[in-house]
Amino acid sequence: MFLEKIKSPDDLKKINKQDYPALCGEIRRALVENVMKTGGHLASNLGVVELTLAYHLVFDCPKDKIVFDVGHQSYVHKMLTGRYEKFSTIRQMGGLSGFPKPSESEYDAFAAGHASTSVSAALGMARARDLLGEDYNVCAFLGDGALGGGMVYEALSDAGTSKTKLLVILNDNEMSIEKNVGGMSEYLSRLRTAKKYLHTKDSVNNLLSKMGKAGDVAKHAISTVKDAFKYSAIAGGVFENLGFTYIGIIDGHNIEMLTKVFERAKELDGPVLIHTFTKKGMGYESAETHPEEFHGVSRKATIITKNAISFSSASGEILKSLALQDEKIVALTAAMGAGCGLCDFAKKFPKRFFDVGIAEQHMVTTAAGMAAGGLKPVVAVYSTFLQRAYDQLIHDVCLQNLNVVFLVDRAGIVGEDGETHQGIFDLSYLSHMPNMKILAPTTYKELEQMMKYALYEANSPVAIRYPRGAISLDDSLPDFEIGKACVVNDGYDAAIFAVGRMNKIAKSAVKILKEKNISAAHINVRSVKPFDMALLEEYSKKCKLVFTLEDNLVNGGFGSYLAVNSNIRNFVNIGWGDEFIPHGKARELFEKYGLDGKGVAEKIENALNNL
Repeated sequence: MFLEKIKSPDDLKKINKQDYPALCGEIRRALVENVMKTGGHLASNLGVVELTLAYHLVFDCPKDKIVFDVGHQSYVHKMLTGRYEKFSTIRQMGGLSGFPKPSESEYDAFAAGHASTSVSAALGMARARDLLGEDYNVCAFLGDGALGGGMVYEALSDAGTSKTKLLVILNDNEMSIEKNVGGMSEYLSRLRTAKKYLHTKDSVNNLLSKMGKAGDVAKHAISTVKDAFKYSAIAGGVFENLGFTYIGIIDGHNIEMLTKVFERAKELDGPVLIHTFTKKGMGYESAETHPEEFHGVSRKATIITKNAISFSSASGEILKSLALQDEKIVALTAAMGAGCGLCDFAKKFPKRFFDVGIAEQHMVTTAAGMAAGGLKPVVAVYSTFLQRAYDQLIHDVCLQNLNVVFLVDRAGIVGEDGETHQGIFDLSYLSHMPNMKILAPTTYKELEQMMKYALYEANSPVAIRYPRGAISLDDSLPDFEIGKACVVNDGYDAAIFAVGRMNKIAKSAVKILKEKNISAAHINVRSVKPFDMALLEEYSKKCKLVFTLEDNLVNGGFGSYLAVNSNIRNFVNIGWGDEFIPHGKARELFEKYGLDGKGVAEKIENALNNL
């Protein structure tokens, strides 16, 4: 076993070249064995084994800095920087993070979790190096999917004109989470196709070389035309025009070639972009054949049973049904069509489905334009990614009071992806936006009624937030009504106003409190904004204390919204504290932070005792 002996990249450099293939095989086996158990990003890491190995053979980390984009491709880096022994704990509570994390290791130069940020961060580090008179290399490592986000072009434009010594490795595997879309994706495809020209050129050169002097004359005569064609077809003109020295396209699985290119890049001044081409899922047949299915692998324990349906699938199913009756309904997503349950919609209505790539800001403003043009746009997006379009939400949607519907998926704790993906901020940043309505379903029936309301009655922006996981099929609750909460259980000691998934926890807490002779009312909020202020006032008079329960930060969340907009003062807010919540199973996190049924019951009992 080579991996067991690698405690740092220095150990890697002691391995004989002829053993590199065996080491790569070990790494891939370790990836498959562990990620299939813990869940995580498998296909992308299988594709960057040789590329990561070559980088660490040439560069001197942690002195030299590597900044990952998103971080989906950082698992091999973790293995080669002293974390192999802990790799089985990846994405588990108390174990390794699934993303680069400086607090975890000095080899992780910068935290990541969202796309298109690496060049900006790396450029900042390079400028800091120069201003402080230090000497080290800085590398931004990004996939071609990151080129779907506008921020990366701002960074490339700045870096290219700065003349700052900076290395950008573009790992081109034709995919991000799903198949890449957009003009840059097509441009890279043309570069890959044009690479075939190199093979033709080599063949012609070999033939002419065998012709002696006549061949030399012929080669010289065609050199101008050949070079012009090579530049236009191969040389990455877009990147060179931005100011980068472009090197590519390099076989991302050829360690010898990669190390030579990296050594050359180290000697060049100014910004350099190395364009490599890799196969996503390399070395694992299933992942090679279906890379989109093995991009993010779920733990077996999280797979939803055949008798249940996820919130994501339910929203897609309902949307497709509504779109069959209304040709004005369109759906938008930012490279998350499958994750947000829109695959069937996309197949049924290909002209009404828009995947804009990893470009949330563009997506939100495009949806605003569609609404202004008379369509009914529905934006399906994860909570953690929607926050990237904060300005567009305010200025392009809410300010104009446009009827854009946001299906805010993965709201609240998502679990193993950790700090960068926990959706615990959306109630805070959406609730203070004028004109925005916020709804939180718990059942299929509620979700369907909320979507119909949002599309046909709201006449304003509407965000419908729901968690990752299975949706309840219970249809016994009263019909949804905007601005009205639903009393699930009555009580007189305490009243719990619960948002979304927290209704399940509220139900558990009420049961525990009952065993302690504490009578607790349970109210399903459903309509966060506008809120049922009349019901809140009723229970504030009826009960000793009123509690808000939310899967969101307490700061600026649902409870804070009520504190500002009501005259009620006898209530306590329960939610996530003023900190970033680490990775771990959702159940474990709720227990650890006292937000499970038992923890909530204890908080309520203590608050009542302290009156």
